[in-house]
Amino acid sequence: IGEVWIGSGQSNMQWPVQAVVNAEAEIAAADHPQIRLFTVPRVTAFAPQEDTKGRWQRCTPETVPGFSAVAFFFGRQIQQELGVPVGLINSSWGGTIIEAWMDRASLEEAGVEAEGLAAMEEAQARLPELLAAKEAAQRAVVQALTDDGPAVVEAVDDGWATMEVPAQWEQAGLPGFDGLVWFRKVVDLPASWAGRDLVLHLGPVDEIDDTFFNGVRIGGLGSFADGVVEYWDDSRVYPVPGRLVRAGRNHLAVRALDTAMAGGLWGARPEEMFLQPAGGAGSSDEDVRLSVAGAWRYRPGPVLPQVPTLDNPNQPTVLYNAMIHPLIPFSLRGALWYQGESNRGQGLEYEQRMRCLINGWRRLWEVGSFPFLYVQLAPFRYGDNPELLGAIWEAQRRVLTLPNTGMAVTTDIGDLDDIHPVNKQEVGRRLALWALARTYGRPNLVCSGPLVTRATAEGNSLRLAYDGTGSGLASRDGQPLTWFEVAGADGRFHPATARIDGSAVVLTSPAVTTPVQARFAWNEEAVPNLINREGLPASPFLIEAR
Repeated sequence: IGEVWIGSGQSNMQWPVQAVVNAEAEIAAADHPQIRLFTVPRVTAFAPQEDTKGRWQRCTPETVPGFSAVAFFFGRQIQQELGVPVGLINSSWGGTIIEAWMDRASLEEAGVEAEGLAAMEEAQARLPELLAAKEAAQRAVVQALTDDGPAVVEAVDDGWATMEVPAQWEQAGLPGFDGLVWFRKVVDLPASWAGRDLVLHLGPVDEIDDTFFNGVRIGGLGSFADGVVEYWDDSRVYPVPGRLVRAGRNHLAVRALDTAMAGGLWGARPEEMFLQPAGGAGSSDEDVRLSVAGAWRYRPGPVLPQVPTLDNPNQPTVLYNAMIHPLIPFSLRGALWYQGESNRGQGLEYEQRMRCLINGWRRLWEVGSFPFLYVQLAPFRYGDNPELLGAIWEAQRRVLTLPNTGMAVTTDIGDLDDIHPVNKQEVGRRLALWALARTYGRPNLVCSGPLVTRATAEGNSLRLAYDGTGSGLASRDGQPLTWFEVAGADGRFHPATARIDGSAVVLTSPAVTTPVQARFAWNEEAVPNLINREGLPASPFLIEAR
């Protein structure tokens, strides 16, 4: 009597209709008697659960605002096209890792979480002991938050280590560290700045900070005592009173507290971390921005141990157990998936995890290889290694070799300064194109942008063959194609000139006489312009000639 699709993943799947572009109009028009919505409560479990709370609701302007925008816009499209009832299940949780959504057998098949599962099970057996240790650590953190000693000008940092920021501290000297870290930096200010009000642009601090200038606190976001940690990706911009500012040596100090996952002074590009006179840069040479990126001294404080309690969704199997297993074997047509930001550091390894998740869900539902449609991540300035996102994009592209999968590419509708792009309408539409073309028997409908299939060396050039060309390849803006690179046997990539030749793209570079590899959009800031004439963008890729 209708179609049922489940939408899952992390925050971009959870992102609600009320937070998209044109939200007010979308909500006002959302009276759809043939669409039903079900939201799975965000809970965790150490063992598979047989039931979940929640209820089906008719889609109305009152029920749709908090529902998954991607799932809603997908469902609206297919309902209008098919003219049948559509049920949408939203089972998503922001900031979560793919391993949390996998059952144990799938994790073991992936071969990546055996140690993690064993450690979690051991920790569960020792839970009272570990909780006592965590409470002691929390008391130590509370005490450390009252000690501003390291912020004072006279404090010595002998024995402190050095870290280049911006960076996540897990990748810059503190692997696996959750807890409190002090940072200090000496900045030399020109004489003309003495006594003037300044503004400090620090970039995001993950998660909680107190920031000091010459020993005086000038700002901070988040509260450990109140559990307020939602400012982990908010830029810190703090006024510095002129009474604190002197010519020559001045002291910056930041007390950063991370309670889980990544931490540190991590989110900005180096040019976004600076001091500047209030009111902006003046005309004199001394009124320019003064960078505070680069080397900072740091000293770790109390450690917060991670205990496998049910308030932590980023543990293997806990979201599968509580938010997926209760839905099995509820009849469904297919699944939508938007996740990967929290696994970005895994690069190409993410492919195997995603394959095992898909195969695992299909095995558990026992209805065959049902459609599994997913969203390739959007460009975003994460602020660390700009090529990590390229590797995740390639991992997601490779998953398309699994039968009955489809991928919506979003390189043209992202926001480099917002990890949550608000044009979820187009994301839902592109997923719906895959469903309509591949699931609902409309084979003449172009559902995919250009997908590279083969690279062939031709002398000093490389020819790329494509599927998903639709009625032809094109440049979105009419300009030369962007973000193509080639490499020779040495593996060093150089920018390439790209020209369209029928359903192929031909690459050349004066720096590479015999190209053997090509890559496309291999950077987190890449917004390339290769599309098909239906307007769907090409997927990033890494490929070797053969």
